[in-house]
Amino acid sequence: MALDPYTILGVPRSASEAEIKKAFRAKAKTLHPDQHPGDKAKEEEFKRLSSAFEILGDAEKRVKFDRGEIDGDGNPKGFAGGGYPGGGGGRWESGNSPFGAQGDPFEDILSGMFGAGGRRRNPGPQKGRDVRYRVEISFEDAVTGARRRMSMADGSALDVNIPAGITSGQTLRLKSQGQPSPSGGAPGDALLEVDVATSPVWTRDGKDLRMPLTVDLRTAVLGGTVEVRTPSGPVSLKIPAGTNTGAQLRLKGKGVQLTPPGDLYVRIEIVLSDPKDEGLRKWAEGR
Repeated sequence: MALDPYTILGVPRSASEAEIKKAFRAKAKTLHPDQHPGDKAKEEEFKRLSSAFEILGDAEKRVKFDRGEIDGDGNPKGFAGGGYPGGGGGRWESGNSPFGAQGDPFEDILSGMFGAGGRRRNPGPQKGRDVRYRVEISFEDAVTGARRRMSMADGSALDVNIPAGITSGQTLRLKSQGQPSPSGGAPGDALLEVDVATSPVWTRDGKDLRMPLTVDLRTAVLGGTVEVRTPSGPVSLKIPAGTNTGAQLRLKGKGVQLTPPGDLYVRIEIVLSDPKDEGLRKWAEGR
């Protein structure tokens, strides 16, 4: 028993020609056999969709169907046909039209998916293979950014731009530095998985850095200026008088060099310059 083409296309009987075509195109893209090779169920759905559109996409046949003169297969009422409208029971073969002289209404759909006329395009020259490397960079380069020449495992050397703020596990892509194409296409890329070395001085906290700094007792009590090492070079830091162990001082903009840059937080640790200093002992004893 033939099915109702309106139901198959999912449109009301009052649907316009444009609405019918839109519904057909949407379903055809998902049901076309080229999208589901070997899937018999999808092929049958595609056949039913084809039959429905053959009826409703043709103004004359649609009128005949609405009058009850033909059934959902396009056959006059009382005639049992088979296959596509017009009988024959043929199965769909990729690249062949089941619509006779009318041509394949899927042609414009297939041309977008596979090339003109539903045929798959020649892919042309293929890109060369990507090459993967694992590289270690210094903590300082990861903080400030740098350009470095790196030696790869295969003996080649690559100039690499290291962006500030990169972290372990991230990958740098170097365009056209991979394998050449065997078919005349573009070379592949070099993919560098980064491993950032740890630092004995600084630890990273987001875009900020943290470090301990030892200060002698005299400087902590009286105040003074000390030199602090940062990833971009040494700077002077003013120690306020009366600074205690555990105090944190900030060097603005001396953290990871993003936009805006992070800060460097210095944690003060007080040490005795000379634990055996007799004057210090007398002071502590209140003498």
